[in-house]
Order: sequence, then C-alpha cells, then structure tokens
Amino acid sequence: MNYQYSVLDRFLRYVQIDTQSNPHSETVPSTEKQKDLSRILVKELRELGVADVELDDKGYVYATLPSNTENNVPAICFCSHVDTSPETTGKNVKPQIHKNYQGGDIVLPADSTIVIKAAQHPDLANQKGNDIVTTDGTTLLGADDKAGLAEIMDMVAYFQQHPEIKHGTIKILFTPDEEIGRGANHVDIEKLGAKYGYTVDGESRGSMEDETFSADGATVIFRGVNVHPGYAKGRLENAMKMAGDLLAALPKDSWSPETTSGREGFVHPYEITGGIEETRITFILRSFNDSELVNHANRLRQMAQGVMANYPNSSFEVETHVQYRNMKNVLKDCPHVVDYAVEAIERAGMKAHKGSIRGGTDGSKLSFMGLPCPNLFAGGHSFHSKTEWVSVQDMQAAVRMLIELVKVWEEKGE
Repeated sequence: MNYQYSVLDRFLRYVQIDTQSNPHSETVPSTEKQKDLSRILVKELRELGVADVELDDKGYVYATLPSNTENNVPAICFCSHVDTSPETTGKNVKPQIHKNYQGGDIVLPADSTIVIKAAQHPDLANQKGNDIVTTDGTTLLGADDKAGLAEIMDMVAYFQQHPEIKHGTIKILFTPDEEIGRGANHVDIEKLGAKYGYTVDGESRGSMEDETFSADGATVIFRGVNVHPGYAKGRLENAMKMAGDLLAALPKDSWSPETTSGREGFVHPYEITGGIEETRITFILRSFNDSELVNHANRLRQMAQGVMANYPNSSFEVETHVQYRNMKNVLKDCPHVVDYAVEAIERAGMKAHKGSIRGGTDGSKLSFMGLPCPNLFAGGHSFHSKTEWVSVQDMQAAVRMLIELVKVWEEKGE
C-alpha cells in the first residue's frame, strides 16, 4: 500500500496525554481529563474534513464518514477507548523508540530495574528489524488503547485522502472508562447508527477475537463486633480478620488468575477496604460460561460461611452484579462479521489468528446492546504495566487491516 502512515505520530501525541480512569469516581466520565484527548480527536477529525463529529457531555466521540458507494452496505463502526488503566500511572509518559530491534531484553532508560524480557514476551521474537515503542520505565505506555485510536484515525485519514476508494458508511466511536468496565454504558446506539462494529483493542499482529469472558462482580461484606481493645476478651470480633481468613482459604493452586489459563475461569480479589466493624473484599468472577459464574458465587459464599464459624456474633453477606457477557453468544448468529475480519487480515498480508479474550472489551457490552462487535488487534503488549510495548510496524499493519476490512464490506455487503 503506497501510503504515508500517520499512525506513529498520532500515537506519540496521544500517549503523552494523561487519561487514567478512576473506578472510585461516580462521575461520567470518571475523570474529566479523559476529555482532553477526546477534544484533540474531535479537532483532528475535523481537520481531516470529517463534518459529522460530536463530543457529548459524557466524553463519547461520535463521527461519520458518509458512504460513497452505490452498493447496499450496512454502516460499520470502529471503536477504541481513550482511557488508560488506573493500575499504573499514565502521567508524564515519555515514549521511547527502539529502532531496528534485533532481539534480546529491552532495558528501560529511566529505571534499569524495569526490563522487557524476551523470555517473558514471546511475541518479541516476531519483531526483529521492527521499531519498538516503550515507556522510559516510570509509567505505562498507553498502547491500550491509544494504539487503537491512532490506527482508526490513520484509517480515516487514508479514506479522506483517497476518495476514489469506495466504502460504505463508516462510524467512529471513541469511549471513556473502558478500563473500569463502563466504556459502553452510555453509548447512544441510535445516535451511533451502525449495524455492526469492531473494537480495535487487541494484541498480537493478525489476531482477532470473537469471544470474551462472561463477568460478574462480587463484594463480600463482613460485619464484626467492635469493643474497646482493653476490655475485648471474648467479645471483640474483628471484621478484618474475617476477611483475612477468607483470603487465606482461597485455593493456592487453582481458581485464580495466576494459576489458570486457556478456557479456565477464576475468582480474583482485587480490593479490600474497611476496619473492625465492617470490611469489604471486592472480587471479579470470570468464566466463558455464564452458568459457571453462579457456581463461582456460590462457592465464594460457602467459603465465607465457613469463616463465620469462629465469629458467632458477626455476620456477612455477598453481593453480586453483572459486568458483561460473552460476545460469542451474539456473534454466533452473524458469523460473516467475523469472517470478513479474517479475510481483511489475510488481504493485508498477515496470517489470521482467531481466539478468545481472557477478559472483556467494550465490544462485550456493545454486542448485547445490538451492535455485534468482535475485537481486532492493535499491536500492544503487556497492558497496564511499565513494560507495555508496541511495534510501529504492527500498528501500520493494523491500519492496513482496517482499510481492507472496509473494502471487504463494500464489496460483499450483507
């Protein structure tokens, strides 16, 4: 493809804007600073000549490239998220470009203890001769999902510069708060006006996913008995110790993210708050099968009940809520959405790898909101950490994939 890519320049701009979301915030978006990047995206879309662009008050960007074909082609949406993970700081990101990578470990310059080890990152073996973008070791990079943003924007630039290339209606959606599980919560599906969609939020070159975990959240609440510690014998029952007993009772060799892989689900405690009178442990429950989530919750409840044998005057409860569901349940009824993506990857010169995500994307919720939405690779690796990285050539390959995917839809329609 004879095209001057803009994806790297865009990516380097975007990652320097702090857009961390905040799971403890009740605002929408959860952090106002996410809109700093959203406003830049709106400005750039308008500079590219896209007339129909909107940033709403909740931080969602909607844009439309009108159809220029006489073929009957459904409107297709491409979606990425502006926020970065709350788990690692995204402030003052200093991207580094390691040109012509020749293998081996990558030591990050600002902190030599932060090393991207080739043995732990097998996809580096496919990057020899490529240019690798990392941080300096003090922050995350933000390839999740600013690589996806940059790739979609570069695709838009391509079609705006090549009006002779026929395409159907292309819808653009940039969401906030994906990293805290709220990215699709306030999408206006009617305003978006797309029939099918693709998130651009995956990892390795050539990969795409049509299946995610199903996910529930659970909170175990222990309520103890607080007494002055000087007079507490036989009376005080400490909710923090109940929580500790439950955590200690969790299996050490199974049922956790660090001991499972493939299609195995897990239960994962990720936050604990409270004191003597009340302590809360927040869990995430994950499985590819919806019914197994019920089993996870029941097992967790039974374990908590077992803890209470040592605390006769105290109580507990387990609250659960739905987070998202496996997109496969929707996509199985429109297989051409996945088939077209596979064809586009291959047309762009790659071998397609179809798989399942041990996690979720905005596409999980969007699929159940009426927008079937598999996930396409963006090229990033080691998300949410200081060892995050992406290769320039993989981002360019993603741009080619998106362009070919639009062409496939224009040629084949439904």
